[in-house]
Amino acid sequence: MKLTGRSAIVTGAGQGIGKAMAARLAADGASVVIADIAHYDVAAAQLAKSGARTLGLRVDVSSETDTASMAEETVKAFGRIDILVNCAAMFATVKLGPFEAIPVDEWKRLLEINVLGVALCCKAVTPQMRTQKSGRIINLASGAPLKGVPYFLHYIASKGAVIAMTRGLARELGKDGITVNAIAPGLTVSDGTAGRPEHLRNHAESIRSRAIQREERPEDLVGAVSFLASDDSAFVTGQTLAVDGGSAML
Repeated sequence: MKLTGRSAIVTGAGQGIGKAMAARLAADGASVVIADIAHYDVAAAQLAKSGARTLGLRVDVSSETDTASMAEETVKAFGRIDILVNCAAMFATVKLGPFEAIPVDEWKRLLEINVLGVALCCKAVTPQMRTQKSGRIINLASGAPLKGVPYFLHYIASKGAVIAMTRGLARELGKDGITVNAIAPGLTVSDGTAGRPEHLRNHAESIRSRAIQREERPEDLVGAVSFLASDDSAFVTGQTLAVDGGSAML
């Protein structure tokens, strides 16, 4: 229970990877805010059955009003904000194809969620973390920009931006006692991707690229988020931790 007395916000936690990360942080003792545009209430209620203190909030991370309210409601409910996990992203609904066929509107919406959304969530929680002189920000990046995966250029561009923001924010916030790190998973079989055969089409090839040759599931990522959220990582910041079975080796 290394996170007892701390509170965490996990965006995109209504299902899939975010939901698994929220459950691990709760198991470590944290009070957890489930922030998402869908399933947030159901996921929070399910987690509460385990005895965890939870709060479900409808949050569109691309909305400055929503993200500011998210931070306010978290402080109101739990008195502090110790951990932010930026997991919300547009991915499962993205159609794979050549970059010149990606509609401009899809570029704009994806970047609003995957890049601006991360920035707005960080902006929302930073004042409280600065007051506390402590905080952990954990961004969900991807192994795709590390390897140059083709056919969803806007997505890998967005996750490359997340890695760059992680480094820049680590420099800005280190003096305030706030660490900023990223986790880069490989192709993960979750609620979102399981029903999207276009994302799993090259699944066998993805597995073959790994030193640990099996499929990746959300549970494979929760140990990394637990480490980065805890005092065990107090002197780790600005880093991108690839958790992909050894596909991308940094």
